[in-house]
Amino acid sequence: MVREEFVWQHIRDEANQLVESEPAISAFLQRSILDHSSFSEALGHILAGQLVDSNWTSTSLSKIIVEALEADSQIATNAYLDLSASFERDAACDKYLTPLLYYKGFQALQLQRVASWFWENGRCEVAFFLQSRMAEVFHVDIHPGAKLGSGIMLDHATGLVIGETAIIGNNVSVLHSVTLGGNGNSGGKRHPTIGDGVMISAGAKLIGDINIGEGTKIGAGSLVLKSMLAHATVVGVPASVVGIPLDEIPALNMNQNLDG
Repeated sequence: MVREEFVWQHIRDEANQLVESEPAISAFLQRSILDHSSFSEALGHILAGQLVDSNWTSTSLSKIIVEALEADSQIATNAYLDLSASFERDAACDKYLTPLLYYKGFQALQLQRVASWFWENGRCEVAFFLQSRMAEVFHVDIHPGAKLGSGIMLDHATGLVIGETAIIGNNVSVLHSVTLGGNGNSGGKRHPTIGDGVMISAGAKLIGDINIGEGTKIGAGSLVLKSMLAHATVVGVPASVVGIPLDEIPALNMNQNLDG
């Protein structure tokens, strides 16, 4: 809780500083951050604002999103950890409020967490509605049935697809145009399971009920069709092990080089 309170206060401090230095966006910052008493409230407002269209007002969307946030405090806790992941791993991110306000990868991830709550509580139509709007607005398609850990960074995220039975562990980094796809049209587990600390580089495709061990690095553009052991560097079409990551947790340092 101490960490969460620190991040929220830091976000408010950043917003106040920007109100002074960038008056042109002061009203936006006031509505998005400073008018809210909690991180959850601000997050709900921001997500709802992204989904508004001719059929849905921000108020009606906020009611849906806030219902999940109030029912399950773990959603906001995971959002804090995801926010910290973007701040700590993305060299282009110099403020905590930047992912919250502007990064569609972060916003899509939090919307999936909300949709997942409705999915797990048997309200599949609401979950599908949120997934559909996520795909339309962010060009990111994550099934509400996918099980996601915390401390996840979706960098850029455009073109990301994650299927229904996919499982992603903690402290994972995923770049744009990645697919965690299914194999076959039968029920049951048919999507990848990603271990803790894995980094999946841009354009990689992981298909089927395969397991990627913790601390593994998947190279850009790779096609992964079989399970991979922990702490391996995996590259190619089809992908194979070519080395060992220089970092124990490659997702944290985002090193895109080919390891020896």
